[in-house]
Amino acid sequence: MEFDKELDARNLNCPLPILRCKKALAELSGGQVLKVVATDPGSVKDFHAFARQTGHEILSFTEAEGKTKREYTFLMRKRVA
Repeated sequence: MEFDKELDARNLNCPLPILRCKKALAELSGGQVLKVVATDPGSVKDFHAFARQTGHEILSFTEAEGKTKREYTFLMRKRVA
């Protein structure tokens, strides 16, 4: 799937992945897609809660082995105001 911006949140712990995601989404227009890659296992729950609370949509979520840690990849569409 295509995306408009990518955020590398690997090796960041809560709450930094969400805070950086919020900042990156603020730079996008409504309907654009942000790809976020994180390694914090807590980010799975955090990103789903963030989407519910803000109205942004998680288009896809994948989990895979990275070079040194598990990686969690989210494609998130910014809500249209």
